[in-house]
Amino acid sequence: HVQLVESGGGSVQPGGSLRLSCKASWSYCMGWFRQKPGQEREGVAFIDSTGGTDYADSVKGRFTISVDNAETGDILARTLYLQMNDLKPEDTAMYYCAADQRSVSWCKMQGGSVDSYTYSGEGTQVTVS
Repeated sequence: HVQLVESGGGSVQPGGSLRLSCKASWSYCMGWFRQKPGQEREGVAFIDSTGGTDYADSVKGRFTISVDNAETGDILARTLYLQMNDLKPEDTAMYYCAADQRSVSWCKMQGGSVDSYTYSGEGTQVTVS
């Protein structure tokens, strides 16, 4: 079981930046999806264990996903980040961290469907206005 805890959300003006963080465990793929009120979940970005990344067209060039080894004694602990620059009002949503431990090939088959991953966190709110 992978526990995911997000942080870093908040309110920012258009054009501003935020960095979301997610405490997690090593997984074949990790990513972020978001959900706007009254809308379906939308994959934002993912990264697999080979370092491969992909982004939704709406955030390409503005968002960057990365993962670091967490500064703990647990060799499997990781921190997943989402650096968000040039934020727009349409980026306002609840952002969720997600992870899956099936396989790299499975991750690649999912493409941008980060919301299909097995594990996800409680979410962190991002408001741009």
